[in-house]
Amino acid sequence: MIPDLIVESLAPLLKSSVLTIHLTCLTLAIGACLALPLALGRLSRNRWIAGFCFVYVYYFRGTPLLVQIFLIYYGLPQIGLTFSAYVSALLSLSLNTAAYTAEIIRGGIQAVPAGEIESASAMGMKRRQVLYRIILPQMVGFALPAYGNEIILQIKATSLASTITLMDLTGMARTLAADTYAPLEIFSVAGVIYLVMVFSTSKCVTWMEKRWTVYRS
Repeated sequence: MIPDLIVESLAPLLKSSVLTIHLTCLTLAIGACLALPLALGRLSRNRWIAGFCFVYVYYFRGTPLLVQIFLIYYGLPQIGLTFSAYVSALLSLSLNTAAYTAEIIRGGIQAVPAGEIESASAMGMKRRQVLYRIILPQMVGFALPAYGNEIILQIKATSLASTITLMDLTGMARTLAADTYAPLEIFSVAGVIYLVMVFSTSKCVTWMEKRWTVYRS
């Protein structure tokens, strides 16, 4: 019966969603670490640094994530670089989100009023002090709404890892659907789990926006 099938599939789907959450958090963390220097590089006066960062961002935003996953998982072994499905997904998702996050950070930095930066410099602050005390704290407030969307997109993007045999939520749903011949029920349950994750993330980002506004006011 359909209710029994849904109940039976719920446990393995929830278990596999842990991998989805783990992959999302880890790729966002790695991507954020790469994104800040990329964003600063895009704003650099050195044309070589700015050019390299532009090419990186343009490539990873301009090509499909699925192609990037296949390139790392299937393409790199041809030149002697072989990665597991998990590492391939981790690398491709991290490099991809780094490009999008870099543009979010760059937009946040450029939204900081130029007058405040000039005033801080006139007061004798060094460039690093201006960056950490004036620019970055305000940038966070400007970038949070857009970054919240990036987190949500990253949750859904992890589903592409199932194409290289990784048993995340989507991968488990595909396996169960093939075993039970009930794709409608199985993928409906998986969709509800994704909705719960996205809804929780959205609420968390909204809370962070309010808290940051209070902190900065």
